[in-house]
Amino acid sequence: MTEETWDVVIVGAGLSGLSAAQTLRKRNGKLRILILEGKDRVGGRTVTQELPAAHGIDRWDMGGQWVGSTQTYVMDLIQEFGLEVYTQYTTGKKVHHVGGPHAKVRTSSTSIPALSTLVLLDLSQLVWKIDRLSSTVSVEDPMKTPNAQELDSMTLHSYIEKHAWTEEMKEEMGVCSRVVFGMEPNQMSFLYFIMYAAAAGGVLCLLESTPGSAQEFRVKTLDCTAALCPQGGTQQLSERLAQQIGRESVRLGQAVTAIWQDAERAKVMTATHSYLCRAVIVTCPPHLAAKIHYQPALPIQREHLTQNMPVGHLMKFVITYQMAFWREKGYSGEIVARPSAECPLSVTFDGTSPSGSAALVGFISGVQAYNWSSRELSERRDAVILSLVKYLGEEAASYIHYEEKDWALEEYSGGCPVNVMAPGMLTYYHPSLCMPCGRKNRCCSCKSQWGSK
Repeated sequence: MTEETWDVVIVGAGLSGLSAAQTLRKRNGKLRILILEGKDRVGGRTVTQELPAAHGIDRWDMGGQWVGSTQTYVMDLIQEFGLEVYTQYTTGKKVHHVGGPHAKVRTSSTSIPALSTLVLLDLSQLVWKIDRLSSTVSVEDPMKTPNAQELDSMTLHSYIEKHAWTEEMKEEMGVCSRVVFGMEPNQMSFLYFIMYAAAAGGVLCLLESTPGSAQEFRVKTLDCTAALCPQGGTQQLSERLAQQIGRESVRLGQAVTAIWQDAERAKVMTATHSYLCRAVIVTCPPHLAAKIHYQPALPIQREHLTQNMPVGHLMKFVITYQMAFWREKGYSGEIVARPSAECPLSVTFDGTSPSGSAALVGFISGVQAYNWSSRELSERRDAVILSLVKYLGEEAASYIHYEEKDWALEEYSGGCPVNVMAPGMLTYYHPSLCMPCGRKNRCCSCKSQWGSK
């Protein structure tokens, strides 16, 4: 096993790891930085794939694809690299089907679904209550939130059961939880949920495509050289970062198995190499960081936290068409549905590419991803298509290509879109999430060594 010496080793070549490297380089250009990545690509949970389309081959994001104007860090990165965004298509009727397979299929042309008067009242009062609580949350230190321990002792499900009046509203919140977190409402702390909502600007900002919301923009795939952005889409952010940092500083196929440290240095090990360094930054998701062997062991608070932050289960599909028939029929392409034995999907959007290749993008998430992931791809595909036919018309059956990605099966991801905290984690273990372990306190705060910022 060979050994090399670096100033900093970063574990993970997703946006977090690459951004950390970029920040260090800006502070001190002389630092020797190495990024180790288990996958054969950079980008983490963003990956852009070429698919057959109406005009030949086009590109779609099979992972994270949306950005919003309130996500200032990523928007600054997009501007820095001279990339462009375009607004998510929302013109036309939206389809809404919650309440079981025999419930009425409703359509509306506004961001608020066409619900009964009682359910709309229930929606208004529940969102108002949650947003009021979110406004009291300290995102930097959630335990400073009034009644934090009480809020952290309950799940999102238990809060909804107590404060929602109608069964349909409870189902609506279930769909929201699956789409945003890839999880059921009973799997996460309510305090964690309102902290997440507070960071986004409110509950509806997590769900909508309106200005300032999470699904506001998509990143354009620009004509560029293969060396700079061979993948396009959101993955090109990581490609550009890797290019800026220097490809020689990024090692792919190097999954970290162990990190040892003493008073003088740290050692980072993969199956084939050993790297000596003065500091380590671990940027992989908590459930993956927990699989690394640490010597000495991590503090018990940090270890317990990484072992109790489950990741969502989400399957994404992209279906390409000869034309955006839903637009011609006055639909936006947005469907929100309560998944059932016949309908696997939770939500779809218009996924037409910047070059005009028609497509729909959607998600199978939460318990439905669990239920459908063991079935054959052809069975899932046929069920999705039949559901689209039901909601958008027979034209949905005449597709060019169906592509899906189950992120739970993606090596060195193991799930998508985010990790959440179960009840009690924020109360007892959250401070350890940002607390350095070992040498970081000793060396990374040294301004002469790491820069003055």
